[in-house]
Amino acid sequence: MKGRAVAHGAVSIVNAISTGKGAALGVGLETEAEVKLEPSRGHGGFHFTGDTAEDPVLAETVVKEVLSRYTEGKFDVTVSTKSQIPVGKGLKSSSTASNAISLATLSALGQMVEDLIVVNLGVDASLKAGVTITGAFDDACASFFGGFVVTDNMAHKIVRQEPAPEDLAVLIQIPEEKIYTKDFDKSKIMPFRQKVSEAFDLALRGEYWKAMIMNGQVHSSALGLTLKPAHEALKAGAIAAGLSGTGPAVAAVCDRNLIEEIKARWRDIPGGVLVTSVNNSKAKEMSPNEG
Repeated sequence: MKGRAVAHGAVSIVNAISTGKGAALGVGLETEAEVKLEPSRGHGGFHFTGDTAEDPVLAETVVKEVLSRYTEGKFDVTVSTKSQIPVGKGLKSSSTASNAISLATLSALGQMVEDLIVVNLGVDASLKAGVTITGAFDDACASFFGGFVVTDNMAHKIVRQEPAPEDLAVLIQIPEEKIYTKDFDKSKIMPFRQKVSEAFDLALRGEYWKAMIMNGQVHSSALGLTLKPAHEALKAGAIAAGLSGTGPAVAAVCDRNLIEEIKARWRDIPGGVLVTSVNNSKAKEMSPNEG
């Protein structure tokens, strides 16, 4: 019994930590997951390979969440992931992995369920694994469905959703340090809650780029992170730019003809640069031989 799946990453439009409501945009970075289930005579065990082996807690929790709901059997489980998304940078690596592993496990079981059930399996597992504060329902939905999503994370409800323009590039400036959401001090952002709410209202009206810029400014200032990457990208003509998640990565959305200009402006800022695209494709199961 084997299942494979792929999900895409996302970047923040509005961070949901302070208000419980957020928005995100799907991007082209991928995470692939493979889950093998072999019937076990004992209690079952887990084996991890690939990127999953570095931090297996989330992967194990996702698989257990799916198995507990859809089978009474005991299995020896092998989980392997391969991801293009750097960990601990605010680029939704956990939400994307949760979606891919959840979908791959369901595929291995031969279970077909509604899309939002798949998403919520991953969200619930992420909360149990302690890798998220709000459940990151906004990030999980942007990863699973692609495009723009605006959500009420507490109610697990999508309040606005639409495709994003596919001709846009997404550049991501990635500092060396890592910031894990599970270690984030929520009190740092709570005094700015009203400004975050204003950014959310912009997203709710479809003014996503204004929301992204405001959210980035508020969270970078609150967390003591540099505004320079976002400012330089905007000066170069980016449509929007701002901190993703709790950082430290900064995402900039721009026309493709501005990629090299923005990269040049970021050259003297420590860290690396990833170039990807907007993604509107849903997470999907993969055939055993699909590349």
